[in-house]
Amino acid sequence: MSPSKEKPKPDGRRLRSEASRQRIVEAMRDLVREGQVAPRAEDVAARANVGLRSVFRHFDDMETLYREIAALMRTELAPLLAEQLPPADAPDLLEQLVARRAKLFEKIMPLRLAADVHSHTSPFLREDRHWMNESLRAILRASLPAALTKDRTLLDAFDAAMSFEFWRRLREDQNLSVAQARRVVERVIEALAK
Repeated sequence: MSPSKEKPKPDGRRLRSEASRQRIVEAMRDLVREGQVAPRAEDVAARANVGLRSVFRHFDDMETLYREIAALMRTELAPLLAEQLPPADAPDLLEQLVARRAKLFEKIMPLRLAADVHSHTSPFLREDRHWMNESLRAILRASLPAALTKDRTLLDAFDAAMSFEFWRRLREDQNLSVAQARRVVERVIEALAK
């Protein structure tokens, strides 16, 4: 092969820098999942196995870090959000929707709680919460029988009863287990569907 046709070698420094950046994002996500609402840069650096300066060099503002964590989470959650529900009658369908939301909410809860703490200073976090709420509402609208979605007030009631905020109240404020919270949401949904 002639020298002019050789493939350029990847820049090792750039590849290491990208790997460090990815480890920082994953470290921040993992620390938040473990319950640290606002991990210190020192903790993120230690978890990512990078120097403290690397954290600040890669992320000079929190909005950039929030965006990268959100992109990582969207990729992780995409299969769950895209999963098609098997055909079922309304009661079984509603139960499946509640089960899927419970699984999703348990997965995102620590991140969502941390995002809510910081959303007053972050336009991106507010936009991301809106995106998630609208995505879940669209899935609900597409999944429910037309008889249940033609009434806008009823659709709004389903949406509220199956919202993260209601789930959070049940799990955090009322201290219910996942199974207990699911039963409460199912009971509310059943009452609405009558």
